[in-house]
This record gives sequence, structure tokens and C-alpha cells, in this order.
Amino acid sequence: MTPDEVAEWLTARGEWSSSRSSGPGGQRRDHAETRVQLTIRPEALAGLPEPLATRLTRRLGLDERPLRLRAGTERRREDNRRLVEARLRARVAAALEPPSPPRRPTRPTAASAKRRVEAKRRRSVVKRTRRTPAGDD
Repeated sequence: MTPDEVAEWLTARGEWSSSRSSGPGGQRRDHAETRVQLTIRPEALAGLPEPLATRLTRRLGLDERPLRLRAGTERRREDNRRLVEARLRARVAAALEPPSPPRRPTRPTAASAKRRVEAKRRRSVVKRTRRTPAGDD
């Protein structure tokens, strides 16, 4: 399944709610519920292929808490809903990307090893000159 198909699946099975928004709108905002929230629980993944559902559960953090996406910046509820759907598509696409390959440690270059040893030598000279002379007791 593509990320867009998975996002549509979750959009259809998630819990939509709306409430009064704090944004622009003048007197209209006092009675119009334009803020939109989508809540996705692990049960919304039922019916998806098992490896896909497991990966989404882990990467979206659904095993710890439900995923809540909300938008209230626009004046119309439909526009806020589109914003939430776009955010969900972006989250799902990022969650379905293959993991980056593990880092392979590299050896330090000869020049960096030489600089490190030289710095240690300079530092030891500084410390040696700070010592009290051996004959001054």
C-alpha cells in the first residue's frame, strides 16, 4: 500500500471531532466549531497487513498513546480538515520510509591521529613546566 492509501485508511477509521477555534473570524468564532481534531488509535490499523501495521504502530507511537492531529488556523472547518489530512499523509510517509542504514565506524585519518598526538605532546610540556622544581623543598 502507498502512504496515501494508508492515510486514507486511517482518515476513514479515525475519530474526527470539532470544537471552537481561537483564531480569526470575529463574532463568528463564538459559535462556529472550526477547529478539527483527528484521533487515531491502534484499533484503526485493523485490516492493514501485519508488518505495515506493526511498523506504523511503532513509528507513530500508537503503542504508547493515540495520535492526535489538530488544526484551527483557518476560518472554515473543511480547510482545517484538509490541513489535518495533509499532516497525516506526511507522518505516514515518514513512518513508512525504510530505516536508514546503520552507521559504519571509520578509522581516523593519519593526519588527524598525528594532530592528536602533537596536541597531547604540547599539553604535557605545559603541565611539566608548571611543576615545582625538584630541588626546592
